[in-house]
Formats: sequence, structure tokens, C-alpha cells
Amino acid sequence: MGFWDTIRRDYEAVFRNDPAARNGFEVVLAYPGFHAIFFHRINHLVWNAGIPVIPRLLSHIARFLTGIEIHPAAKIGPGFFVDHGMGVVIGETTEVGEDCLLYQGVTLGGTGKEKGKRHPTLGNNVVVGTGAKILGAITIGDHAKIGANAVVLDPVPDHAIVVGVPGKVIKKKITRMTEGGPVESIARVFMPDPVEEKFIEMEKYIAELEKRIEKIEGK
Repeated sequence: MGFWDTIRRDYEAVFRNDPAARNGFEVVLAYPGFHAIFFHRINHLVWNAGIPVIPRLLSHIARFLTGIEIHPAAKIGPGFFVDHGMGVVIGETTEVGEDCLLYQGVTLGGTGKEKGKRHPTLGNNVVVGTGAKILGAITIGDHAKIGANAVVLDPVPDHAIVVGVPGKVIKKKITRMTEGGPVESIARVFMPDPVEEKFIEMEKYIAELEKRIEKIEGK
């Protein structure tokens, strides 16, 4: 896909993901999420050309103008959109598939100072909610959804929904083999509630105390 074809896909993604987008002039002039990916497309070409300093300088300028920091080396597929993008950070070895959507405050980062692949890989049609942190060289499957403020440290399967700190899968696609062939279904995964668990522990403890008191009073 050529440069301008990719830009067109990014432009169309704005209208697909943001119902507040009214017309093309508004998007081109006043959408920092679109500006950030446009600058990145240029920076990425310059980076791949082996030109030193300039890509990082342009990335720095783009961050100043948009509030979105994308390393020039990050690989981002077409149809990418950052909605209300202030505070988004995308690391050097990040790979993002097609038609992905990020909200403000998202971090696609690393977990240390190791070399090589150290940032996440997002599949196609991934949605990452406000303030979510996806850390390390993990893979987020196609059509996955990451909830707001989740901290994801482990790989996520296709079509899964992840919430919490640390992130837990609460819904995922399951494939079952039947006589007619494989059948796919969406299953909810039990997610323990720590507050409820504490109440259950307290009830058991109180019940045990009542039994002890009854024994003492019966003597």
C-alpha cells in the first residue's frame, strides 16, 4: 500500500471511530490524532531511509504539537486513529495492525532496559481504552478490547476483553469441535472480586467464632 493510500485509510478511520467528526476540513485542521499519525508516516519513512537525528527531531515536534509521542521506528498499519490523544506513548519496537483505535493516556511501552523487541504487538481492529498500559513484548490478538486503565502484561487472545490491574481476560472466543465442524462462541471468563472474597472470609470467620462461643456457653 502506498503512502497516500495509507493516509487515506487513516483519514477514513477518523469518521469511522469518532461520531463528532463532521467534515474533512475539521479533521485536517483540528484533529491531533490525525496529525500525529500523519507526522509519524513521514518520520517512519525518514527513519527507514537511515537518516540520523531528523526523525527523532520531527517526532519531538509532533509530540509538542499533538501531545502524542510515537517513536519513528514504530510500525503502524493503515486505518490507525488516536481519539482525544493527549498523553499517548508508543515505543520503538511497537507493531500495530490495521484499523486500531487508541484513546487518551494509552502507553504501548516496555518493562525494562532490555534490547531488541521490547514493546507490544497489536493485531488488527484492536481497541485500547483510556489510560491503559500494555507493557512488554506481548501480542494482543485481533479484535481484542483493552478496558480503561487496565495494565496488560500477558498476551491476549483474539476477540478477548481485558480489564483490571493486572489485566485479566473476562471474555474470549472459544472454538469447539462438533460433528459439523468447528463452532466458535464467545464465553465469559470468571473474574474474582477481591471485595466479595473478603466478605465471604469474614462470614466464615464469624460463623466459626459463633460456634466457639456456643461451645463455651454450653459447658
